[in-house]
Amino acid sequence: MSECHETVEIREGRYLYSVINSGVKLSFGEIGIDDNRVYTIPNKDIAAVVHSCHAEAYRTQDNGKAKEWIFAHNYVIDCASKQFGTVLPFAFGVVVRGSDETVRNWLAENYKKLKNGLEKVNNKAEYSVQIFCDEDRITEKLARIDQGLKELKEKMEDVSKGTAYLIQRQFELKIKDAIAVEIFMLAADFGSKIREHVEESKVEKKKSEVPEKYKGMKLIVALSCLVNEDRVEKLGEVLDEINNSDGFAVRFTGPWAPFSFVDLNGD
Repeated sequence: MSECHETVEIREGRYLYSVINSGVKLSFGEIGIDDNRVYTIPNKDIAAVVHSCHAEAYRTQDNGKAKEWIFAHNYVIDCASKQFGTVLPFAFGVVVRGSDETVRNWLAENYKKLKNGLEKVNNKAEYSVQIFCDEDRITEKLARIDQGLKELKEKMEDVSKGTAYLIQRQFELKIKDAIAVEIFMLAADFGSKIREHVEESKVEKKKSEVPEKYKGMKLIVALSCLVNEDRVEKLGEVLDEINNSDGFAVRFTGPWAPFSFVDLNGD
């Protein structure tokens, strides 16, 4: 009998969605992954949002099922955010072995870190900023204004075919370098303008799927930005100005829970 009880305890776990800036004890209802009941486990004035589960990782070979799980995970985080303000989100799939008391102890042990994290993201959200450019437009512009490139183009018109070929190769190499420099300078300038209106920014490491309208353009800026709610409008104005510039397109998405600025794993 005792052996059976021990086995059940080992298999008990809690799936973690987020930490909220409230010590309230409540149930969100059956809105979790696989319709599990989602509820809070409070400690002082913060709480973890969880559902009860076996202490096993969520794994599946079914892509549709995986997307369904991730959608439910993010939905719970969004519900908690709407009710309690910006939360500290866990990445998908964090399961701790143990009971409510295990989670409560973790909250107590990490209270100061979690409380500081909640204060950091208070009234803020994550936004993704991607800026694309049309390389052909940049090439045309450089060919018009770069004196060295203009001279090479003029030379090609007055020489034999063989020599013209060599000059053409010079032109291609030179313009390739000029494009790289121009894109670097543009990215630095755009990044500087963006950072004036955000609390923190990070270069996006994961490549997200790009909508069809941006295909064929070169991505030159990809930032995850932590933005105060009273600065979003101004940031949008800066991005609109860039988007309206000839040869550029901006993709601005959000608000999201601040995944890129929070490092929670339940350890």
